Amino acid sequence: MRRERGGVGADRGVGRRRYLSTLSGGAAAALAGCSSLGFGAADADTATYATAVTEPIETLNPIYNAGNAGGNAIARVIDPGYAFDGDDEFVPLLYDLSSDDGREWTLRLRDGLQFSDPYGPVTADDLAYLVREVHQRDWAASPAAAHWRGVSLSVVDARTLRVRLPRPRLLWPESDEPLVYPVPRALLEPYVESRDADGLRTDRTLAHLGFAGNLGPYVLDEWRPGEVVRFTRNDRYYLGVAEADSPDGAVSSAFDGAPHFDAAAVRVLPDRAARLDAFDAGAIDSAAIPPDRVGAYRDDGGVTIDRVPQAHAERIAVNMRDNGWTAGPGNLFRHRSFRQALSAAIDADALVESAFRGAATPQFTWQPPFAEFHPPEDALPRFGSGDRHGRGYARDLARRAFDRSTHDYGFDGDDMLTPDGDRVSLGLYRREDAESRRVAAFVADELDANLGIDVAVEGTTRERFASAHYAVDDRPRPERDADGDLAAVPDALVDEVRSERVAWTRPTAVNPGPRSVTGDAPWDMEVVFRSNTHPRDPLATAARFDGATAPYNAVGYYPEFDAAALFERARSASDRAALAATLSELFTAIARAQPYVTLAFPDATIGYRTGLSGPIERFSNGWDRAAWRYV
Repeated sequence: MRRERGGVGADRGVGRRRYLSTLSGGAAAALAGCSSLGFGAADADTATYATAVTEPIETLNPIYNAGNAGGNAIARVIDPGYAFDGDDEFVPLLYDLSSDDGREWTLRLRDGLQFSDPYGPVTADDLAYLVREVHQRDWAASPAAAHWRGVSLSVVDARTLRVRLPRPRLLWPESDEPLVYPVPRALLEPYVESRDADGLRTDRTLAHLGFAGNLGPYVLDEWRPGEVVRFTRNDRYYLGVAEADSPDGAVSSAFDGAPHFDAAAVRVLPDRAARLDAFDAGAIDSAAIPPDRVGAYRDDGGVTIDRVPQAHAERIAVNMRDNGWTAGPGNLFRHRSFRQALSAAIDADALVESAFRGAATPQFTWQPPFAEFHPPEDALPRFGSGDRHGRGYARDLARRAFDRSTHDYGFDGDDMLTPDGDRVSLGLYRREDAESRRVAAFVADELDANLGIDVAVEGTTRERFASAHYAVDDRPRPERDADGDLAAVPDALVDEVRSERVAWTRPTAVNPGPRSVTGDAPWDMEVVFRSNTHPRDPLATAARFDGATAPYNAVGYYPEFDAAALFERARSASDRAALAATLSELFTAIARAQPYVTLAFPDATIGYRTGLSGPIERFSNGWDRAAWRYV
């Protein structure tokens, strides 16, 4: 059922570390690289593998870490269970996953995996115990608990687990939910028996990864919170000593003797200027280079610049709730043809060149162009490109929205007018970084030129915007009985959607209820956040689009098409071909609906020290970072 698996680094160049999914925002992908503080090619094989993270590392306990920075550091010491290679093929690392039907999965541990003394070999029983007694128990409050809800496990033999899901999931590996760091059962048992979550969270062996044995390329040496985590080479690293023709998956010769550095470091550098200074000084090996500085770095013979495709979309969120559309009566954002008009007014190719200095690709749907489940290009309505861009086309779409509105909007010469005869004026929030400033300025100019809309741009931070505009503190809630079962839904949580009565039985902080449930501060549009489009596991987009009650629907979007039926058909697909056909239909419908006005997929422009063998300009860039070396 799973796609044909690849070997570990087989038949390809040495890659960078596995992509770690980032939170919605404007940050580039997490980086990895290597250097010594006194950088020089002659010492490359004994250098320090040094990288930077942008946020504090809260914990290194693999059971409780939920942050990207902590995950970046933990991955130096323990490999993930599996990865996806440069061709986006599944590659078993610590374990393989296979299934005939998408519901019953076989997890097979690689031979020779060892914990540190005194814990012995990694066994299927260790994994089963961790999942059953920690991740599936409320007392432990594990961040991974939701991933294992309703999942049953049985031990087949010392290296094999049989896993049964509540329903078939063809893309279970792609969801990353099966990723679990092995932990010795003997280390967990005292805390499990006493239901001691605090003890489990603070256990020194767990918090300092002292059990990791040969499971990763490095051993934790020092952690100075807020500053740096240092590591030394793990001479026992399982892939460094693996046979090239291992029955657990072919291993590239690039891993022979890996890792190829004597030490590693992860530095905490929240400020971009500080990260660039560290990169310039040779204290770290890689850094996200702002697009407007790429040319200067390319002129430096000691730096190589890569463009790495990303899955986070720069898009315009338009507020369809009652506190949106502050220009006048009604809310034109609720009309599909008006959202299409906004998209058609913005030249996608020119935006890429102007705002991103060419380091992006236009976005036309909720999957990046490189994704397996991106619809065929000829099936997509490419708003903002070709004959679907321009003043005349955009205004024709806007007029369709005017015709559907109960309020008298229209055009007078260059201007879009409200029913009171005033020029339409809307607000657009953006981030404070230079790239977001350019995006907002370009959007404002295009909406002015092609739709006659005044756009007032205002800078903010993600935290401030979410608190002021997305958060609804005093929101209505369903009534539940003593057992937690639904007892009643207040009228404030009921609305009519596509002529049907819909109740918000599980409102969330980012979908607090129908459009009438709003935050205190009105707003029109934002480019404050970037949104993950989940190219490997596109069913995760259901959190935004699976009906009006979808968990993440801060904008108050009510799908005009039967999104729930398409998601359910995709979930029920019996094979990958049927899944692909349904997802193509779904993402074509989303492209037509424009629930968010699509703009672009910015690339990560990453600078590396010249001579580093490994980085690839692919989404999976870095999946095999332990094999990096200087040449």
